[in-house]
Amino acid sequence: MADEQNLDNQAPETPAAEGVPAGEDLVARVQALEEQLAAAQDQALRAAAELQNVRRRAEQDVEKAHKFALERFAQDLLGVVDSLERGIELSDPSDESIRPMREGMELTLKMFHDVLKRYQLEQLDPHGEPFNPEHHQAMAMEESDSAEPGSVLKVFQKGYLLSGRLLRPAMVVVSKAPVPSNDEQA
Repeated sequence: MADEQNLDNQAPETPAAEGVPAGEDLVARVQALEEQLAAAQDQALRAAAELQNVRRRAEQDVEKAHKFALERFAQDLLGVVDSLERGIELSDPSDESIRPMREGMELTLKMFHDVLKRYQLEQLDPHGEPFNPEHHQAMAMEESDSAEPGSVLKVFQKGYLLSGRLLRPAMVVVSKAPVPSNDEQA
């Protein structure tokens, strides 16, 4: 309201000084002010949109930090899990002298797997599955009559995903079609 009074007070003096009719001056001035207002509204909208984008990016960064904060710690624990699995594999289940130790290792390994699942660590054991270069690392290729070419024959080391993102690829042996021998070609 004070602005309107200022405009009213200024309007009578201006035309007399310049010799321009009062109506044209007011129309031009209103148009200029409307353009300034539109520019200011556009700047305010852009600033609000940029602020919203910054806020969203910050929220995503915090979410990713929470989701993947355990990545290094989990990678360090995977060696312990691998050692327990190898120890169980190499121990003889029929040997009575090591049965209590083997059972303890199996229970410890089960506890590790439960903890890993709780923190969204998923084990990749691709034995018999088709080779997936996004999740598997081929260590060797081996001819096989029984397996389809391009499928995983052996798993040297299991892989892991952390919240859907690859933490460690599975190290595998991939099957390939057998090469015909010289006897078969003749």
